[in-house]
Amino acid sequence: MELRDAGHGDEGRDLGYQPGFGNEHSTEAVPGALPVGRNAPQRAPLGLYAEQLSGTAFTEPRAHNHRSWLYRIRPSAAHPPFHRVPNGALRSAPFHDVEPDPNRLRWGPLPLPDEPTDFVQGLVTVGGNGDVLRREGIGIHWYAANASMDRRVFSSADGEFLIVPQEGALLLRTELGVLRADPGHVALVPRGVRFRVELLGPTARGYVCENYGRPFQLPDLGPIGANGLANARDFLAPVAAYEDREEDTEVVNKFGGNLWAAVYDHSPLDVVAWHGNHVPYLYDLHRFNVLGSISYDHPDPSIFTVLTSPSDTPGLAGADFVVFAPRWLVGEDTFRPPYFHRNVMSEFMGLVEGAYDAKAEGFVPGGASLHNMMSAHGPDHTTFDRASTAELRPQKVDDGLAFMFETRWPVVPTGFALGAGHRQEGYDAVWEGLRRNFRP
Repeated sequence: MELRDAGHGDEGRDLGYQPGFGNEHSTEAVPGALPVGRNAPQRAPLGLYAEQLSGTAFTEPRAHNHRSWLYRIRPSAAHPPFHRVPNGALRSAPFHDVEPDPNRLRWGPLPLPDEPTDFVQGLVTVGGNGDVLRREGIGIHWYAANASMDRRVFSSADGEFLIVPQEGALLLRTELGVLRADPGHVALVPRGVRFRVELLGPTARGYVCENYGRPFQLPDLGPIGANGLANARDFLAPVAAYEDREEDTEVVNKFGGNLWAAVYDHSPLDVVAWHGNHVPYLYDLHRFNVLGSISYDHPDPSIFTVLTSPSDTPGLAGADFVVFAPRWLVGEDTFRPPYFHRNVMSEFMGLVEGAYDAKAEGFVPGGASLHNMMSAHGPDHTTFDRASTAELRPQKVDDGLAFMFETRWPVVPTGFALGAGHRQEGYDAVWEGLRRNFRP
């Protein structure tokens, strides 16, 4: 089944997509390019090369196995040696720049660059945890760019890239097809898949969760039942679209925490047909089916989970991607904003648009906050005072779109993030107005 985002004439709007998260997708850009009945025939159709891209070990259970068969103009093996290139501000776990810090941190938006900067050059690491060589943990990055990648593609052997645009639409040309990600969308590019990022406006800015661990999946629903949260049908995979270009192309590979590059004599985005489930996805966060209390109390934020990367401990995620989408609040005798809490999980929050209902001031679109393991946080004093005295009528929260990368281990920030000019000093002051109200 192919869907088209019709009704728009501007670039990247009229793209074909295949719906369904985790599906065994199948697509060909040229009729007859996809073999029938076998994966690697003696001679692949149309003079193409058959190649398998495995995102998991061959012997992992079928339900967890990720792989795609690609039928391409040249095999990926046809390339010169890779050489180390500068990492810029990109870093990977383990993080040893600074000691793990229990203090609450907040930043304004990452400044846009003055010099020509593409997506890869504009990646700046906030921090992370785990160990990239052991394929566990996450890296958290910002990006800020003002130029498209030109004759250049990128991939991460270290983990999958969950890209959250905040400003400026992106066109992601991947080996498996093209995705357009606007602010309010997220794009998930699997480990090892090469892609080029083109800007559809003068600038672009956003966030990235690089997941070193098990691939993101939809969370189990348990007592919720068969439906709710992020619906599988709303995730869109690309249809095959290839480049047949015999021209020098720099291929940048993130491997073992560092950047390596080689100049190919052709574009590696040359997959004419493919089938499988190791594929990129696009998801519109506004389609999230928000569930919540219709009696009393604010539910735990886990009820807003879009995607999860499980660990070896049931329910303890290496990474959760959580969205605070527009919703109704109807709880009776309830403090409706997020409650004060300390959490064994660590929480990195970002704001795509509007305002966040737990912070009246300071947390702005493009900004971010980090509340590490067991650091106390919650609404600021202005929000607390307002919510404690508000008349509790049904209330629509539709003036913001916030998200959270939540992880089982503390996030160790980089030295750059701690010393950045857009870090907001004195963040603790937002809670200073929480006065004593105790009357025994």
